[in-house]
Amino acid sequence: QVHVVESGGGLVQAGESLRLSCAISGRIFRLNGVGWYRQPPGNQREFLAAISGDGVAKYADSVKGRFNISRDNAKNTVYLQMNSLKPEDTAVYRCNAGGVFHSGNYLPDRRSWGQGTQVTVSS
Repeated sequence: QVHVVESGGGLVQAGESLRLSCAISGRIFRLNGVGWYRQPPGNQREFLAAISGDGVAKYADSVKGRFNISRDNAKNTVYLQMNSLKPEDTAVYRCNAGGVFHSGNYLPDRRSWGQGTQVTVSS
């Protein structure tokens, strides 16, 4: 059983930055990946970024260059640094732990989702 808790969301103005944290506890597979997703109001969940156990990152084109994913294995935490935020970045941001990479894509572990943290960007 893996427990995932996101934090760091909030209300910011366009152009500002936020850093989200994904704290992972329980049965942890340090070699597995962790991914960040978001779900805007009324829309489907969208992949943002993922990082493998050895630190290789993958990004969605929509956030490449603005968002940065990193991990601190000693703290069992993965971060998502979000810069130059836009109103369209408003969403609930969720973390998934324990997924795997296949053909360059992150496949989430359906059992290991956090509840999410709200990010609201005002114009």
